[in-house]
Amino acid sequence: MDRADRLAAKLADRGLDGLLVTNLVNVRWLTGFSGSNGLALVGPAGQRLFLTDFRYLTQSAEQLDDGWAKEIAPEILAASAARVGPADGKVVRLGFDDASMSVKDHASLTSKLVEGVELVAAAGVVEDLRAIKDAGELDKIRAAAQLADAALTEVLGRGLAGRTERDVALDLEMTMRKAGAEAASFPPIIASGQHSALPHAEPRAVEIPKGTLVTIDWGAQLDGYASDCTRTYATGELDPRDREIYDLVLAAQLASLAAVKAGAGGREVDAVARDIITAAGHGEHFGHGLGHGVGAEVHEGPRLSQRSDSTLAPGQVVTVEPGVYVPGAVGVRIEDLAIVTDGEPEVLTGLSKDLQIIG
Repeated sequence: MDRADRLAAKLADRGLDGLLVTNLVNVRWLTGFSGSNGLALVGPAGQRLFLTDFRYLTQSAEQLDDGWAKEIAPEILAASAARVGPADGKVVRLGFDDASMSVKDHASLTSKLVEGVELVAAAGVVEDLRAIKDAGELDKIRAAAQLADAALTEVLGRGLAGRTERDVALDLEMTMRKAGAEAASFPPIIASGQHSALPHAEPRAVEIPKGTLVTIDWGAQLDGYASDCTRTYATGELDPRDREIYDLVLAAQLASLAAVKAGAGGREVDAVARDIITAAGHGEHFGHGLGHGVGAEVHEGPRLSQRSDSTLAPGQVVTVEPGVYVPGAVGVRIEDLAIVTDGEPEVLTGLSKDLQIIG
């Protein structure tokens, strides 16, 4: 059963007669189309229609298989409305992604649909399917993680101390691109000293000093799939306080990573790390969730957090990234990317988590 058939099988569960897929990440996952303007219509009996504009006439023909009917139109949303109508006098319930469709597009689509077609909010239908990766997707994520590991290893060989955070970030991004990445999964985070206490710090034109910690959060986008990892390095002898925090975060990361397996709850796995950090007196310094899913997007389901209602399943890919951030002092985050299995997770990040000194 291919992806479109799997999606069609889900429509009945949501009481839908069809689904309009407009989010471009979902369109690519469903059809293989990687252009910037396209949508797909999926019906319950295997009907598949893809629409794009003239710019992508050739690209869509190359990227979509013959199971998709293809149409070129100057206004694809309006053209999609013309392809949906009531059957046998029954109201047609057409699902749409209310999480990504703008109010303007929704109003335009509504005005163009014929009587007897009802728009139904259906966010999450495709994302729920995307959360479980097939073997081909897992291979692509493995490759992205391996590329990212190799790139950081090369950059570290050029040193950290004395370079600016921004220089290291640009070097890392360019090294990944030169190795074949489509892009960085997200702008790399390079944060040293007190700046590392900001979980999403932006790299500065400030030199990295000796004798401090440097947090590096980076990932590669390769063949449509992302990786995500964080390591924290030392640039020399550390204040004992910093070493203590590093060891605490590492202990929490190892324990929570071991808890990642099919059937575990996202909240339960988060609690493993959070309890260790809280017991050490740093609960208030760990304010974000433990992790998130990674795939076609660098942030997707499932979530590992205090508010998660997710249950882990084989084939999901998640980050495990506890951190401690002491304002005005120091921050440490250690993150692995892992595939959920029925037993021990398959860790995709190959770089050591022992504290290393990088001059």
